[in-house]
Amino acid sequence: MTTSIASPAAAPTAAVAGPATVIDTGRVAGLIHQLLVELGENPAREGLTGTPDRVAAWWRAFLSPDGAETATCFTESQLGGQLVIVGGMSVWSLCEHHMLPMNLQVTAGYVPDGEVVGLSKFGRIAQHFAGRLQVQERFTRQVAEYLNGVIGHEDIAVAVRGVHLCMSMRGVRMEEARTTTVHSGGRFGTDPVLSQQFLTLTTGLWGAS
Repeated sequence: MTTSIASPAAAPTAAVAGPATVIDTGRVAGLIHQLLVELGENPAREGLTGTPDRVAAWWRAFLSPDGAETATCFTESQLGGQLVIVGGMSVWSLCEHHMLPMNLQVTAGYVPDGEVVGLSKFGRIAQHFAGRLQVQERFTRQVAEYLNGVIGHEDIAVAVRGVHLCMSMRGVRMEEARTTTVHSGGRFGTDPVLSQQFLTLTTGLWGAS
C-alpha cells in the first residue's frame, strides 16, 4: 500500500481543469476505427461493428460529468465540536499516465460550524473531479479544496483509497496493491486526536467494504 499525506504546509499547486471543449464523437470514433486496424483487427467483423461509436459515446459521457453544483448548506446552530464523516463513495477515473481506469474510494470529514452540508453533494463533488484524466494525489487535493469553499473554513479531511489498473493489469501486475492519499486541513492538521478519529473511522469503513 502506498500512502501519501498532504497538509496545509505543502505549497499549493495550480488546479488542473477538466476538458473544456465539446467532444467530437465522430472524430473519436474514426480514431478508434483506425486504432483497431493498426492492432490487426477488422472493425467490420462481427463483434466489432459499432464498437468505435460506442467507445466514442463513452468518452463523451465520461469527460462530461455533471457539475459539482452549488452545495446546499443547512443552518444548525446547536452543533458544537462534532465530527461529520461521509464515506462509501466509490468513483471511477482514468490514470492520465496510462489511460487505464482507477477506482477511488472517497471519505470526507469536516467539523461543522453553524451549518451542515447536504450529504448528496459530497458524492457529486467526487464524481465531478473523477470525470477526467487524473492522478489520485491531485484528485484528493481538488475534492478537499472544493469542500473548503463550500463550508467556508479549512477544517476538512479527505482520504482516498485507490485501485489502479495501471499497476494491477500491467507493469508489476499486483492485483492487491492499494494507494492511499490523505489531505488534512485546519484542525485535522493540528489536532492529533481529531486526525486520529478521522483516520480510524475511515479505515474502519474501508475494512467493512
